[in-house]
Amino acid sequence: MPIPAVIVPIIRWHLACFAQQGEEGLVFTSPAGKPLRHTNFRRRVWLDALGAANLPAIHFHDLRHTGNTLAANAGASLRELMERMGHDSERAALVYLHSSEERQHQIADTLSKLATGELKRGSKRQGGESTTRRSGTPRARNRKQAS
Repeated sequence: MPIPAVIVPIIRWHLACFAQQGEEGLVFTSPAGKPLRHTNFRRRVWLDALGAANLPAIHFHDLRHTGNTLAANAGASLRELMERMGHDSERAALVYLHSSEERQHQIADTLSKLATGELKRGSKRQGGESTTRRSGTPRARNRKQAS
């Protein structure tokens, strides 16, 4: 799975320092190199890491929500998100999608740019005489003229 290039150096460092060797090696292990257990990880590692980073008490799984919301905001389609998360159903993937005010502004800005471009093209097609186009679809205009 492709990952953002900005985090590749950090992942390489982690793999070199903490992961088990080989293709079947664990990426995250206990200090003794053993598989992590939920209770030990949360108590011994996760809560200390949150404190050191001055972060609120979030759940480890919240990182999945955040990562997939960021991917959606970057423009990933539902199908692409499903693939990234390993989900077979749209319903399961939708759980991780959250709207944000920032994303709503991005959508509005993109729609505005598209509309502005179409209005400019329409004006050029009409010989530059008008900056606006007739409203309605050709089918609706034809129906109106026929009645």
